[in-house]
Amino acid sequence: MDVLALALADARFPGGGHVHSGGLEEAAGRGLITGESDLPAFLLGRLHTAGALAAVFAGAAAHAARRGAQATFWGRLDAELDARTPSAAQREASRAQGAGTLRALRATPARLPALRRPHHCVVLGVAIGLGGGLPVDAARTAAYLSVSGPAAAAVRLLGLDPLAVNATVLDLAGELRAVAEWAAATAALDPAELPAPGAPGLDLLAESHRRAHDREVRLFAS
Repeated sequence: MDVLALALADARFPGGGHVHSGGLEEAAGRGLITGESDLPAFLLGRLHTAGALAAVFAGAAAHAARRGAQATFWGRLDAELDARTPSAAQREASRAQGAGTLRALRATPARLPALRRPHHCVVLGVAIGLGGGLPVDAARTAAYLSVSGPAAAAVRLLGLDPLAVNATVLDLAGELRAVAEWAAATAALDPAELPAPGAPGLDLLAESHRRAHDREVRLFAS
């Protein structure tokens, strides 16, 4: 796997991912996740919906970056991802994390195109593609982050055994590979033709979580 992809998947990368729970905080607050036994189904569902969407666009961004896409392409890719993300709270969380990742990458020798507050998976794909990584590397990174972030949040929110939680993530290895390979196979498509896996449940959790921020303190931004 590409070294830059490994760095971006590392929880220590200063891109702001630690403040996002991927819907886990809201799910836990509603009693949908109370212990380790509830986590596998949540993570699997997230991987095949929001994670698959992120993997698709990360792979497409890596493919385009490797081929020197023109500036207009990035606007089209951004608009297509917006269209596939009906939740305003989800869009804002993605762009906030994307901005943090872009800021961290600007401190490195990476020569990135002019991206304005990009979605997180897009900046992941661009960076990995420009660094020599393949679309499948970018897709795998995005897919992995879609479950590793919520898993880490579960440890912090519910006091779960970190060894058991990490084992749950590792149990998804085969599913992660399959999602990444499927996503990478679509990387050369026109942005308008990219798949659009949806997650209505996660959209609702995200909107509820954002409203809750107006009434009470929450540990995570999303």
